[in-house]
Amino acid sequence: MKRGAWLLSFAGLLKMLTGCATSGDAKMTDFKPVLDQGIPTGFLNKTLSNGHKTWRYVVYVPHDYSPNKEWPLIIFLHGAGERGSDGLKHTQVGIGAAIRLYPERFPAIVLFPQCPDDGFWDLILDPMETALQHTREAYKIDPKRIYLTGLSMGGFGAWIWGAEKSDTFAALIPICGGGDVAQIEKLLDRKLTHDFGTMEERTKKLATLPIWAFHGAKDPAVPPAASRTMVELVKKAGGNVKYTEFPHAEHNSWDDAYQDEETAKWLFKQHK
Repeated sequence: MKRGAWLLSFAGLLKMLTGCATSGDAKMTDFKPVLDQGIPTGFLNKTLSNGHKTWRYVVYVPHDYSPNKEWPLIIFLHGAGERGSDGLKHTQVGIGAAIRLYPERFPAIVLFPQCPDDGFWDLILDPMETALQHTREAYKIDPKRIYLTGLSMGGFGAWIWGAEKSDTFAALIPICGGGDVAQIEKLLDRKLTHDFGTMEERTKKLATLPIWAFHGAKDPAVPPAASRTMVELVKKAGGNVKYTEFPHAEHNSWDDAYQDEETAKWLFKQHK
């Protein structure tokens, strides 16, 4: 084939590969940013301050959020590895990761408080309560569908703080945690600064809530007995508890729990 004919043939092939673009077809260089004049959505960084200290947290808002209807609210408590003050890493595990994979399964506002380094939730109960109040004021929240969930250290938080706020939450999903204050104090090597009451008092309150607990059968960090004990105690108190123990999971049982479509379906069916 002569060089001129080859060039013509190559040009024709190139035109075919580029879709034979016409003047009406958009090119990549034609795309421009769209300025959103509505309510910001996605994972939004928030800050509280008392004039001396600042505390960062995150609120997730679905892309199709509208104040024309009421939305469920989920509070997610992270694990010990996500403690800090960056206001970021605690959104990248657990329910945050599940939302990024399956946003259509989580039509809800989600509040992500972050616990400081070497701390537990007892140290930030005031800013958590303030963040919850601000979130309820900023968005159209269904007061009958406010939920609490957490993993590992956050699983302990869900069992313990969930009992204290049983009048607020419509359901709990504690994952690979436990509800024994003495156990978390042993793991943290310190006494909690807040009095959460006795185990008997807490289980009576937990018995008023629908609960679905999860744990890995091979968990080396928090023994499955921590969840099993709470499930049995709440059942004895007359509670409605589901329990799933993943036979092959170690400490990370949260991916199996949050990424199962049935978990979200069950949660959003629960009402006060």
